[in-house]
Amino acid sequence: MLDKNEEMKKDLIARLKRIEGLVRGVQKMIEENRNCGDIVIQLGAIKAAVNRVGLACHLASNIKEGIENNEDMSKCMNEFMTVLKKFS
Repeated sequence: MLDKNEEMKKDLIARLKRIEGLVRGVQKMIEENRNCGDIVIQLGAIKAAVNRVGLACHLASNIKEGIENNEDMSKCMNEFMTVLKKFS
């Protein structure tokens, strides 16, 4: 479904590039022997950002597709909740 939504695809790519920058930042923190607490905070931010990309991707494809195909919205929401639980 993402192939039909260029704007969403560009947004997801931009998010992934920011995540890539965060990962490089953590690598640098480790090389500089920075405080482990600071590193853990950054890793948490990376995890949250990755989860947001996954959820946005799911919303963009499955739920939008369900609406376009006139599928039962309770089925779409149940599927979304299943995916959401995997991310939390």
